[in-house]
Amino acid sequence: MIIKYSVGLDVSGKEIKCCISTIDATQAVKVKATTTIPNSLVGFKKLHIWIGKHHADKSVHLVACMEATGVYHENCALFLNEHSYAVSIIIPNKAKKYFQSIGLKSKNDSIDAKGLAQMGAEQKLKTWSPMSKEFYSLRALTRHYQSLQERKTSIENQIHAEQSGMYVTKMVIKDLNASLRQIEKQLKELMKSIKTHIRSNKEMATKVENICTVKGLSDLTVATIIAETNGFELFENQKQVVSYAGYDIIENQSGTHIGKTKISKRGNPRIRRILFMPAFTAKKYGGPVFSSLYERTFAKHGIKMKSYVAVQKKLLVLIYHLWRKNVPFDPNYHLKMKEEKMLVTV
Repeated sequence: MIIKYSVGLDVSGKEIKCCISTIDATQAVKVKATTTIPNSLVGFKKLHIWIGKHHADKSVHLVACMEATGVYHENCALFLNEHSYAVSIIIPNKAKKYFQSIGLKSKNDSIDAKGLAQMGAEQKLKTWSPMSKEFYSLRALTRHYQSLQERKTSIENQIHAEQSGMYVTKMVIKDLNASLRQIEKQLKELMKSIKTHIRSNKEMATKVENICTVKGLSDLTVATIIAETNGFELFENQKQVVSYAGYDIIENQSGTHIGKTKISKRGNPRIRRILFMPAFTAKKYGGPVFSSLYERTFAKHGIKMKSYVAVQKKLLVLIYHLWRKNVPFDPNYHLKMKEEKMLVTV
């Protein structure tokens, strides 16, 4: 007796690998069918018909599962949501660990689709709801800001190279400076738009203001992080947030061999990029929470940048908790907790 249908969707920019599986009362998972569709509205309509064909017993619950892959999965997820499907979007690292747990050693799009279908069949996954227009617009603004900032840096480097060359071409430098001024003007206007967008929502404005009580964090930093995480909607705990941003630790040890320990970087690079500079300010002016973390980690390995990465990770976790609790930062929170524990043990 079939108790659940599950559709696994492995999404890329051009196409989607699809697999529909069932699970019965004995917990046996069986693949019913597979197909490939284009990642377009035409493909989504074909998917809808294909699912209907294989979803024989409409009284049995059906779920659709896919990984969060940049922006490529969003249109398909929205289409399925609008057609009343229960959609679950899974953080890539969570899916990867599940695949490893069921012994999927090989990796390609078809295998991933089958793995996602099995995951949806066996587990009760959180149902996804679309990103609100407010977060979607905020993400567009912050990503455009980052794109312009990267262009600005590129032009500044080009100007420096031209001025340092054997012969200086004034016309080239003049054009580059004009482009630089235009981008700087655009960045100012864009920053105004980001701040206006935040303040147009009272709840969002209050949360951002609370988080910005942390030294080093600005409206842009917080806006980028909440936009990239949809206000942390998909996350159940801080470990998932850390993993999504690529700050999870990879160890390289076997027997007597001890290799380098590093962060995975298998996550959202925009989050790591926007936390790069705030980490320096937080370490210097943010209080003992950050400075002691920096000193403690630096004493272990003697690498400054690794210690600043630890501060970045701490900032991200702090933003997550302050956003969820909607409270300002208390730099003495950890000291108060220690004092309370001491009083309890006395």
